[in-house]
Amino acid sequence: MTTIFDKILSGEIPCDEVFSDEKCLAFKDITPQAPIHILIIPRKPIQSLKQIKDEDQELLGHLLLKGTEIASSLGLESWRTVINTGEEAGQTVFHLHIHIIGGRKLKWPPG
Repeated sequence: MTTIFDKILSGEIPCDEVFSDEKCLAFKDITPQAPIHILIIPRKPIQSLKQIKDEDQELLGHLLLKGTEIASSLGLESWRTVINTGEEAGQTVFHLHIHIIGGRKLKWPPG
């Protein structure tokens, strides 16, 4: 099944890119939940954390490292890193993605 993220990766749908390399793409969320809301998606098609394998360890570490670098480059001192896994957890696009959310005080619990 083709997702909106697959279409963004292929260039079929544009995005407001903030970072790109051979393993991932990061862009601004079109419905931000805070002043800064970035999505980081792997170029490898992985539906969610339920589908990861041992071979994905390096990729997952890369995504988290890039998230930290992006947050720092945007001037964030504090931020929330979120990975929703499954529909009940709020996952709406079934292509693994990491949310980097910040720029305001975030409350807990989130929802």
